[in-house]
This record gives sequence, C-alpha cells and structure tokens, in this order.
Amino acid sequence: MSQPDAARRLAIARTVHEAIRAWAAAHGQPAMPHWRQAPRWMKESTLESVDFVLNNPGANDGHQHDQWMDQKKRDGWVYGPNKDADKKTHPMMVPFADLPDMEKRKDALLKAVVLALA
Repeated sequence: MSQPDAARRLAIARTVHEAIRAWAAAHGQPAMPHWRQAPRWMKESTLESVDFVLNNPGANDGHQHDQWMDQKKRDGWVYGPNKDADKKTHPMMVPFADLPDMEKRKDALLKAVVLALA
C-alpha cells in the first residue's frame, strides 16, 4: 500500500478520530474532544495507529490492539479501572481476547476507516 503524503495522513487521522468519537458517543462512552481540541498525546496516538494500519494492512484487529497497548506502555500508561489521562490509566490495557465486544469493534472501525481512505 502506498503511503499518503503528510497532509493526507493527517486528514485520515482526523477522520479516524472523529469516527471513534462518534462511536464512543453512540455507545455511551465518555465524551471525546473534537480533533481540533484533542490533546497532543491523543492526536499522536491516532497518527501512530493510522501508520500501523498503513504499514500492516493485513494485520488483524488483535494486532491493532497490541500496537495500541505497546504505544500506551511506552508512554507510561498502565491498566486502571477508569481512563485517566493524568494518572495514565486505562481499563482497556488488557489482552485483545479480554476486551468487551464493542471495544473489539472499535479496533475494526479504526482499520476500516484507514483502509477506506488510504
């Protein structure tokens, strides 16, 4: 798969972020900020996830989750019962097989949006 230029990559990441934000709202999850108000760490996380899909289009959703967890661990995040950016805790810091079904679907959504736009 050819790599998009920087502007296209950013547009894909912004679209992924907004799709996941809409998904979270539809599932009663805590509100996420719009892309333009999102903190830098959130934008960088999305960009890394987009890059993973672009570089690994055949990877399964579990690999996408592993990439996300590796990224979070590298940035100092750990498992916690609540998502807390200040404490760097997240309840989805568990193996893919242990995720709730709707969280697994979120990984699939991320991949589908990236591949549709790449």
